[in-house]
Amino acid sequence: MSGSHAARVSGAGRRPRSATAAAEQPRPDDVEGPADDVAGDVNPDDDVANLDERWHTADFASSLTSLADRSVAAYLSDIRLFAEWVERLSMQGPADVTRVAVRRYVANLTTRQYARRSIARKVAALRRYFAWALRRGLAPVDPTLGVQISAGAGRLPRVLGDRDLESLFAPADPDEPEWRHRRDLAICEILYGSGLRVSEVCGLRLDDLDLNGGALRVWGKGSKQRRVPLGQPAVAATSEWLALRHEVVPTDLGDLVFGNERGHQLTPRDVRRILDRRCATPTHPHALRHTFATHLLDGGADLRAVQEMLGHSDVSTTQRYTHVSRERLMSAYRDAHPRA
Repeated sequence: MSGSHAARVSGAGRRPRSATAAAEQPRPDDVEGPADDVAGDVNPDDDVANLDERWHTADFASSLTSLADRSVAAYLSDIRLFAEWVERLSMQGPADVTRVAVRRYVANLTTRQYARRSIARKVAALRRYFAWALRRGLAPVDPTLGVQISAGAGRLPRVLGDRDLESLFAPADPDEPEWRHRRDLAICEILYGSGLRVSEVCGLRLDDLDLNGGALRVWGKGSKQRRVPLGQPAVAATSEWLALRHEVVPTDLGDLVFGNERGHQLTPRDVRRILDRRCATPTHPHALRHTFATHLLDGGADLRAVQEMLGHSDVSTTQRYTHVSRERLMSAYRDAHPRA
């Protein structure tokens, strides 16, 4: 990491203020695969409303009070997918489900060529659902007990190189509107300099900014709040954007920090378009968060400090960045040392 980019990463080498975080939750992955191994299709007259009633999905969703709306939707998607499948085996609710049925379902997902991590996420959703059903007396036993699924090693996060970072923070194009350049630069500085999730950037409000103190208040997954450092380049870029914010963000959006050119709240898709315009190679917004964490660890930051800044409830989620940092170190050694 070059010195100019290191200056953009907030809190490198020092511990941030205390933070709380929300757990990473499973996401739905309903990619179609080969045909099911159970004959027959879901009854078209058996609509979602009836299925939800038999499986008490609304009550289950109400129990997920600590999760963000998208996480709740992911759980419900996985439970409905399972319920539709298992009802073909004449199991009409949680009380009828057996461990054999859960194992057959996992085998079916494997046959349909779901990724191992996707299967693990779906089983995690079933574990939570049946633990709830058991507590509520809706199931006599938990059929997921003893069902073991490994998520596998997974892919290491992508880290942006110097060329990508230089293009992100390049001087303004003379043909680009000034407000757009200031807004886009502020977004990029916050994504990379403070490691926020793209949804957190889109939801920032004016009273979340502490530009004088060089910090942000962030509302993360499950509405958990944390405070993260805001580096000087990000403070400067955000201040310059705020001077022109009134030209883009209408009053009916309230105190949202960012808006799009249509006068609506900024969305993750809008941020993706911003990165597509500015970055030298196709870049997902989450890659800036990966790069933030990896560069901090490259610079010697404490793992727990990085965990707090990222808003991870489990340090094992943060530890994957140590693998990236080690890979980068070994690559530099192989490239530079005469006896490598």
